[in-house]
Parts: sequence; C-alpha cells; structure tokens
Amino acid sequence: MTERMTCDERFIALAKELNYDINGENTVGGNYSPLVRHHDELYISGMVPRTEGKIQYPGRVGLELTLEDAQAAASISAMRCLAFIVDAIGSLDKVRALLRVTVYVKSTPDFVDLSEVANGASDVFSHVLGDAGRHTRTTVGVYQLPKNAAIEVDMIAAVHPST
Repeated sequence: MTERMTCDERFIALAKELNYDINGENTVGGNYSPLVRHHDELYISGMVPRTEGKIQYPGRVGLELTLEDAQAAASISAMRCLAFIVDAIGSLDKVRALLRVTVYVKSTPDFVDLSEVANGASDVFSHVLGDAGRHTRTTVGVYQLPKNAAIEVDMIAAVHPST
C-alpha cells in the first residue's frame, strides 16, 4: 500500500501515526534560517524534537532516556526537517535525494549505540521518501544540545531542477 502512496501522503500518514502536528508550530529560536536553498540543494538547520513549543524527550541518552526514547526523539526531529522542506518547496515528491544527514546525540560517555539512535531519523526518511531517502549519515555523541534536547538532526537534500 505505501508503495502507491506519494511521499506527501506517506508523510501525512506517519505524522498521524506519531501524533505529530505537521501544520503546527515549526519555528526557529534565533536569527538564522531553518532552511537555505542554493541552486538545487536545500540545507536544513539542526532540528531538535520540539512539538507544540515543547522539547520532547529532554535529557541525556543512557541516563534519563532509553535507546527507544532517543529513537522516538530522532523521528520527531526528522519529521520537522521534512516539514520545513514542505514549507519551502510545497511537496516532498520534489526531493531527488537526501545527500547528507547528521544526528547529534546527547549521551553519557559510556552510551555507544549512537548509530541505533540515528536509525530513528533514517527510518523516517526511508519510509517517507523511498529511494530518495537513502543518504549518507554521521552520528556524533555530544555533551550538550539546545534546550536540553537529547537529539538534533540536520541535513542536505537535493531537489529536482524544475522545483
């Protein structure tokens, strides 16, 4: 069934499944742009897992948060990235490829399952964008992220030239 759905339809269905309001507040907290377009590339700023103005899953992975919590937080961040793309170009079906994704994980020094955390974001991109959602990825463990968020995701996407 999902094979016949458009990227936009899969995005909306996943948002409903995750109880994520894609039409809600998707703002940034400073003097920067959440998305910059340069020719056929979109550069999406780091997105923390915020919904309804509140950070979801605050804390440190391996201390207050489990691997599953962190994966859920990564999926929210990924959905926010996609929502900014929709806002900018009108449709996820115009995405040609995700070129690069970076996932930052605020974790304890002994938490080593960083790639598994990042799968929460990668699974969203693959599910929503299909083959266009295949991407290179770097996952980095960090000491701190904005607003006590456990996860931050940024990315670079290529869009079809006529978009």
